[in-house]
Amino acid sequence: MDHIVTVQEAVTAFEPWMEPTAAELDAIDLEMPLIASEVELLDAQIMTLDRPVSELDERRIRRARRRVLAARRELANRAAAVSTSGVGA
Repeated sequence: MDHIVTVQEAVTAFEPWMEPTAAELDAIDLEMPLIASEVELLDAQIMTLDRPVSELDERRIRRARRRVLAARRELANRAAAVSTSGVGA
């Protein structure tokens, strides 16, 4: 008979000293608009899985895609601004 046991390291993988750093939390905060817009797009797509897509659904998905693209553009522009400001320093 095989015994099923848990691996202690896997169960306690997140010790208090393994918390995210302030820089990691700042990076997550910076990407939050993109994450939220991607969730909104996913929600709009999920709503259409089990029914025919209406004109309203098409508009909702199109708006959500535009928000994702705008959030990605904003994030890319911030990254570019940060990288170019560091070049001259």
